[in-house]
Amino acid sequence: MVNPELARNFNFQKDNFMARISFDDLLSIGAHFGHVVRKWNPNFQPYVLMEKNGVHIINLEETLKNIERALHFITDVISRNGEILFVGTKKQAKDIIQQEADRCGMFYVVERWLGGTLTNFSTIKKSIKRLQLLEKEGSSIYENLTKKELQMLNRERIKLSDQHRGIKDMRRLPDAVIIVDAFFESIAIKEANLLEIPVIAIVDSNTDPRKIDYPIPANDDSIRTIQLIISTLTDAVIEARTKDDAVEDIKLDSQQSDPKEDKSEIKEEQLSEETKIETAAEELEVNIEEIDSPTEKTAKKKLVKVKTTKGTDSEEKKTRENKDSQKKPAVIKEKEN
Repeated sequence: MVNPELARNFNFQKDNFMARISFDDLLSIGAHFGHVVRKWNPNFQPYVLMEKNGVHIINLEETLKNIERALHFITDVISRNGEILFVGTKKQAKDIIQQEADRCGMFYVVERWLGGTLTNFSTIKKSIKRLQLLEKEGSSIYENLTKKELQMLNRERIKLSDQHRGIKDMRRLPDAVIIVDAFFESIAIKEANLLEIPVIAIVDSNTDPRKIDYPIPANDDSIRTIQLIISTLTDAVIEARTKDDAVEDIKLDSQQSDPKEDKSEIKEEQLSEETKIETAAEELEVNIEEIDSPTEKTAKKKLVKVKTTKGTDSEEKKTRENKDSQKKPAVIKEKEN
């Protein structure tokens, strides 16, 4: 069993989440700037603090609360060995998404979102298999082809590798999707909602946050804002993984320390079994003696009879010999006379 004192140390606390990212950090990078008032979505009203110079100002306290909720959800997903898909195809987010997804070992989409990437994943898997076949060195596809046909295959390989480079090793649908700019990635959100995959997304004032499970209200056009929020999410993924690995190591250590106890228990069980076998054998012997006792009694009686008969025969012989010895001197005296 896992030591409960050690297990407590691996539990996430709210203070740790809040310590990662502060109000001043968000304020300094301009995460509070929304879109122009005329472009806003009325459903974004709960996250609007005020209007200034024709621009909505986002309430950063709500941003911190929603980041905390998203971090708790990510830790739950990773603790269940879940997988997360990062999506950011806009110019400001491409490099950040690829870098952070590679850092935490998750999947990503930074090129154009292909329609049906989630809802028609079986077809996407076929194109991934085609890409893997084209990338094989010495594949039979390249044999006996003209120069033009080889060029066409190379173009196809480059196109597929650009489209699927972040999901090439994804064997199943993800357990969660992290999106930058929910307005720009509306198709990805629709597909995730159809499949009931939870969505974490950075939402600006021009987006409807009701379509997203874990909306993070912030400026989705600022590179520094995207970098800060996505890096905190990836840090949560990495920490959850390391803590799960640490708990597994503790379990393995406890299992390795338990064999001694198991051996002692096995020995005790063997001894108890041996004692049981001995007692059972003794009971069987007693039962056998009880069963065989009448025959033994008859045999003993026969032996006693034989002994008694032998004793009587020997006594009769002795008496006869004594009588004969007494008769012989009398016969000798008569002869002398």
